[in-house]
Amino acid sequence: MQQVQAVIARSKGAPVEVVTINVPAPGPGEAVVKVETCGVCHTDLHYREGGINDEFPFLLGHEAAGVVEAVGEGVTEVAVGDSVVLNWRAVCGECRACQRGDLQYCFATHNAKQKMTLEDGTELSPALGIGAFAEKTLVAAGQCTKVDPDARKAAIGLLGCGVMAGIGAAINTGQATRGRSTAVIGCGGVGVAAIAGASLAGSSPIIAVDIDEKKLAKAKELGATHTVNSKEVDPVEAIKEICGGYYEGAEGADLVIEAVGRPETWKQGFYARDLAGVLVLVGVPTPDMKIPDMPLIDVFGRGGALKSSWYGDCLPSRDFPMLVDLYTQGRLDLDAFVTEEIGIGDVEAAFEKMHGGNVLRSVVVI
Repeated sequence: MQQVQAVIARSKGAPVEVVTINVPAPGPGEAVVKVETCGVCHTDLHYREGGINDEFPFLLGHEAAGVVEAVGEGVTEVAVGDSVVLNWRAVCGECRACQRGDLQYCFATHNAKQKMTLEDGTELSPALGIGAFAEKTLVAAGQCTKVDPDARKAAIGLLGCGVMAGIGAAINTGQATRGRSTAVIGCGGVGVAAIAGASLAGSSPIIAVDIDEKKLAKAKELGATHTVNSKEVDPVEAIKEICGGYYEGAEGADLVIEAVGRPETWKQGFYARDLAGVLVLVGVPTPDMKIPDMPLIDVFGRGGALKSSWYGDCLPSRDFPMLVDLYTQGRLDLDAFVTEEIGIGDVEAAFEKMHGGNVLRSVVVI
């Protein structure tokens, strides 16, 4: 066991604290990772606010990159010294999804069996089974994906959650491709990542929808061909008009990605689709939200598909190395997602900045 500095949320709504925690030596199937960078994600704020569950205290942080320091018995996925990006989808290989070859939908993903603790022995709940606002963290070895050691850690670590969720929503879930249009509603970190994914796939036009001009400007940087400020115009009509100008007879976008997670924007996405179009929900709703009251004949009559995207339907062992390669080739601008680099004691201030909408990601450098 070793002691390291880490950021915890002790109780609902309380400011986060930097404390000393205990990290056990890795057991069978586990690894200890020396964390180098970790992005500050809205999900960490949700944990602090009690929006995920009430299993306080939480060890926050999950968009992380680092180096494997030690491995437990039976670990073959990674070795000491490997540069890795951490993920929260360590697949089991045995559930019904894995057995039919759909590992990206594994229904029994797992984390480290041992618990990290406070100095007094209180068990910590690591965010998304990772807990990487820490000098070192204990994870299941399957949560480590080996990547190019020369790639900038502050950028590639963001694949651990938000960036992968957005890119995957476009490419994996929505099947964006050339000859098809894409609209993205909500241009925070996940939404602009979806735009980057649609751009990688060759989709055109790519329409960014938001109420914040700063976010729309960032969407343009990452591949949007058109922007729509939905505070000023009806986004459904704007999307229809733009797509109709590209493809004769089009009644909307072939793919609409809803990256807000609200009933009203989901409804906009539903009606902004072309006939037989696809709507992907990647924004995370709260438990009290309901699907809007709409005529069932509209669901039948418009055809297509209504999907949700879990972690961009990614398989980390397949998708992370590919996206890191695209980054190192200059074809995917992951640096654009890094607004600032901060210290481990600056997480609370980073949460405050989220409310102003001025950052895509603050990244803790350890």
